[in-house]
Amino acid sequence: MRRISSLFLVATLALGASFTSVAFAKTEKKAPAKTKAKATAKKPKAPPPKKLVAPPTAEKKKELAKLFNDFKFGQDKDEVIKILGKQVEDTYEERIKATTDMSTQDRLRAERKKELARIRASFTSFEGKRTGWDVSIIEEEFAHNTGEAMLERWENQNGKNQRRFFFFHEGKLYKMFVSLDVSILPEDKQNFETFKSVMQSSYGPGNVEPDRIIWKTPEFEVRAVDKLKAYGTLALVIENPKVTKELVAIREAKAPPKKETSAVIKAVLDTDQTDKPDVKANSGTIDAVIKAQGGTK
Repeated sequence: MRRISSLFLVATLALGASFTSVAFAKTEKKAPAKTKAKATAKKPKAPPPKKLVAPPTAEKKKELAKLFNDFKFGQDKDEVIKILGKQVEDTYEERIKATTDMSTQDRLRAERKKELARIRASFTSFEGKRTGWDVSIIEEEFAHNTGEAMLERWENQNGKNQRRFFFFHEGKLYKMFVSLDVSILPEDKQNFETFKSVMQSSYGPGNVEPDRIIWKTPEFEVRAVDKLKAYGTLALVIENPKVTKELVAIREAKAPPKKETSAVIKAVLDTDQTDKPDVKANSGTIDAVIKAQGGTK
């Protein structure tokens, strides 16, 4: 009896509990109770609160606004296409005037016509049918069946590989997403830290998160986003915060219900058949990238 009781006491002490004395039957003495201070679990440190920076100054806000690049929130698809068309026309007109070779001029005119047609054809409404954009660099920028649509311009002339995406809600422009071509930068400058440094130098301090910087004004917000790991690029996003907030609520309301796990899968996961859950920059080069978006050095 004494042996069994002693073993029980050792076992309970090993688990860190504090016990009182144990009486042994048919004994002349009572064994003194062994106690052990109850271990106090250290509470995990709460993450430090996000440090929010002041809104951009009037001067920096003006610089950020240049990222609109002639576009305005609230424009419809036709208005955006008209501005894009003028930009394409102006670009090709310079190239056409730069040569006197008739065949080269004809080729450039054909390319211009083809590019304008491609811009118009890129318009996509997200109405539930899967598109090629559902798994892409812009996959987090839209949802289906919420009145959203997108228009794209791919700037791939002269070795460039840059894309501009125009997002609409109920037919009105509310966001632009620019995928930057980082291939023009030295390899050791193709990183988010360099990009972050240049962006904050151009536009002032922003709210820094692990993969983005955000500048907030009452009229618009700008995000510089790190897409290097998944897509090998960096991106700039300018959006209307009021429309974005409304869309978040609409997306949540119209999100499809989560599918319940089938009985077969549950049986595989819950092997003991219980109902409990299973516990298992060359700075000059980078400035050229910024300038290409309508920003400043």
